[in-house]
Formats: sequence, C-alpha cells, structure tokens
Amino acid sequence: MKTPFDSVLIANRGEIAVRIARACREAGLRSVAVYSEADATAPHVRAADAAVPIGPAPSTESYLRIDALVDAARKSGAQAVHPGYGFLAENAEFAAAVERAGLVWIGPPPEAIARMGDKTAARSLAERSGVPVVPAVEELPAHPDEAVRAVRPLGYPVLVKAAAGGGGKGMRVVRNEAELPEALAGARREAESAFGDDRLFVEKYLPRPRHVEVQILADDRGTTIHLGERECSIQRRHQKIVEESPSPGVDTRLRARLVEAAISIARAVGYRNAGTVEFLVDERGEFYFLEMNTRLQVEHPVTELVAGIDLVQAQFAIASGEPLPFRQKDVVFRGHAMECRIYAEDPTRDFLPSPGRVLWLREPQGPGVRLDSGIEEDYEVPPHYDALLSKLCTWGADRETARKRMERALDEYAILGFPTCLPLLRDLVRHPAFASGKTHTHFLEEHFSGWTPRERYLEIALVAAALEAAKKAAPAREGLVRQEAPSPWVTLGRWRLGEGSRT
Repeated sequence: MKTPFDSVLIANRGEIAVRIARACREAGLRSVAVYSEADATAPHVRAADAAVPIGPAPSTESYLRIDALVDAARKSGAQAVHPGYGFLAENAEFAAAVERAGLVWIGPPPEAIARMGDKTAARSLAERSGVPVVPAVEELPAHPDEAVRAVRPLGYPVLVKAAAGGGGKGMRVVRNEAELPEALAGARREAESAFGDDRLFVEKYLPRPRHVEVQILADDRGTTIHLGERECSIQRRHQKIVEESPSPGVDTRLRARLVEAAISIARAVGYRNAGTVEFLVDERGEFYFLEMNTRLQVEHPVTELVAGIDLVQAQFAIASGEPLPFRQKDVVFRGHAMECRIYAEDPTRDFLPSPGRVLWLREPQGPGVRLDSGIEEDYEVPPHYDALLSKLCTWGADRETARKRMERALDEYAILGFPTCLPLLRDLVRHPAFASGKTHTHFLEEHFSGWTPRERYLEIALVAAALEAAKKAAPAREGLVRQEAPSPWVTLGRWRLGEGSRT
C-alpha cells in the first residue's frame, strides 16, 4: 500500500487503539498512541511505536481535547489521525481541525459527519433517497402540553431521542402521555450535557424489532460497496452487547433491499471511507432507517471474519486517495461470525460499571476464535471511561458452529478482580431463543429480567483463583510450611470475583 503518510496518531484508547496499532504495523506505518494520566501504563500505550501524554484522567481534559490531540500529532511527527470509535470519532470539528493542520483524516469528510450526525437531517436525507423512516415528530413544541398534543397521533409507546445523539444518551421510552413531559425534560438535560445540543425528536416505538446494520466502504473515485449486514439486537440500555453476521432474521430478498438502501444513503451524502447505515426491521420484515455511524464500528470484526477484508487497512487505502482494491463482485461472504462485548459491568446491578484491578486473566484461544483486548493481568481498569474491556469473536461455517464456539470460548474466558458481564453472556448464548435466532432489541428484558449468575460459575472462579494462588505462592513457601493449603484470601488480599455480585 502506498500512502501519503508513514505515521498515524491514534486518537483513542483501549482495545480499539491496540487493534489500530496492529494494523499500522502490518501496513508498515509508525503508530503513535495518546494517553491520559490514568492510562500511562495501559496496554494500548505499549502497543504503539510511540506515545504522547495528553492530559489528566477526565476525558474532557484529555481524549476529548481537539487542541491536545492535534498538538500531539504535530509533536510526534504523525502525518495522519485515526479516531477509532467513540470520543471524537464522529466530531466534524475534530476532523476539520485535523485537515486544517495539514494532517490526513482517516475517516469520512467533515461535511458528511456533520450532516449525518444530526439525526433529523439524516432522516430527511433518507426520505429523499426513498428509504423508509420510523414515523416521528421532528419539531417538538417547547411547551409540554403542546408537545403532548403533537406526539399523540403517533400512538404509544414512543421513543424520545436526542437530535445530536448516539450511544443511548438522551433516549427515553415513553409508554403513555402522562410520562412524556418528565421524559422530555430528562432527555433534554442529558442531551445538553452529552452533546451540547438539547434538541429532541420523538418517534414511534417499535415493539420487537431487530437492529440490523449494513457496512459500507466508499472511495473518492465514486465506488461504494457493501460488506453485508450485521445484527446487533442484543442490547442493554440501548447499547449493543452481542453482534453477528449475517443476521438470522434477514433472507436474500430483504438483504438486497437493505444494502441497496444503505448504498443510496451513502451516495446521497457524498460519503467516503468506512461507515455503517443502521435500520430497524419489524416482525413483518419491513425496515426503517435509524441512523448512519460515520466511523469504524465496535462490531467491525464480525464483518472482517465473514468478508475476509481488513476494514482498518481499507480505511488507510481510502484515506490515501487510492481506489478500493476490490469491487462488489470480488467480495465473497463465508460462514457466520459472532461477537460478545466484555464489559467491566455488573449485570445483576443494572449493568453498573465495576472498574478495578485485573488480578487474574485467562483468555480463550483455539480454532475460529478472535479476541480484541485492551487489558492484561495487573491492569487497573480506570473508572473514567467506557467499561469495554475486550471483544470476543468466533467464526464457524454456519451459525450453530459459531454459537457453539462462542459457548466454548466464553467458558474458557476468566477475569478475576471485579464483576464482568461474562456470566450473563454464557447464559445468553445458550438460551433456546438465541440459539434459534429469535432475537430482538428487547431480548434481555424479555428473557433475562431479574437474572442472577449460576453458582457453578462461582465455583469455577474459586477453583481457578485457588490454583493460581497456589502457583504464585509456591516459590515463597518452599521449605517453610509444605503441608499448608493455599488460600486465595491470604495470597491475593482484598478482591472481588469477576463472576457476579458476590464478594
């Protein structure tokens, strides 16, 4: 690959920064990490060829500072910036600042980011492209009583959404008129805090839709292709936790309609680089445009596994002004892939973030397993950022093979030190409804309300901890008290199981 840059600043952290650093190395590019004071010893710092401090732990004083990131690129000699996902990845102002500094932005044009970042403007663009959208009230009256009257024709339940939103922020499900004024007030405050923009709109709430998205790639030579669809219906708090490709609920005919709609929207906005167009698919198989994510998606590995294309390498090529090295007819989809997101969250406490030190780590391996991780033993997961630790992916010739592999890989995976969502994921992929592909966005509420971890996982964790403690304690105790049984409570000090809420 010939690029106009040989050094890339990665404006992010965690597993995605590690993943991009690896892609840089494979492409022969120098990678530059950035880190806050809380991340000085983080794995992503060592994964890169160089690293630059950008400020204190709060993201508003480090990873969200455009001036600090551009300055880090200049000081480090980086000629390009990859934003990863989250933080400033979909910030048009950041993309424009990078370009004004004479650096290459590895992402879509700032104009496309700005246009698709406004959810109501994106809906209008989709409608003009002939793509259906969920019925909505886009211009809400300021007075609560007038807002209630304006929303009434939609029928309840409805979904309040932030016009500049994403990631579930500024979003409220409203089941009757009485709840609407308070939901609007709360969502408005949250939207202002998260995005600096308190504009809201209200759309009809679909009862059991699938969340299906299409990955697209577009170069600046006018070529736009798709890499198939992903289903991301398993969500908590409107945020994805399990993804797969292809969707078990999409047949050949629906797939053709979805990818055509996605490409038409991308072309209409003048898109370039990697992007994702998201849809809701109802129980009748009708679909509606949801939004466009103008960046690399967290769940991009499942597409890479079935399409055999490295999306980050493709981003490098497009940002270099090269034509896509393949056409639609060259893309061959193979098998089925699943991804489980591993979070430092306690699912028994409404997914409350649970940062802490990784005391013991056993990562899954074997055929058909890919792990994109940002942690290691003794790593202190900071409380300041998103709680995503790693992404566990499996591939198989068919969905059931991929699912069984995910069962096996999740059973092998152990993180001790704090609660994670691993126990929930183990039960989830074994659930009959998931195994049969009957997934929808309210799956967790329907099947896992009040869920608690099974005791056998606690027992497994205790045995693992005891064995590891015995291994670490053996040299020090050699010749002292050989008959004494090893105790993790003595060796490890105060700690918490990663397998549930018990301590």
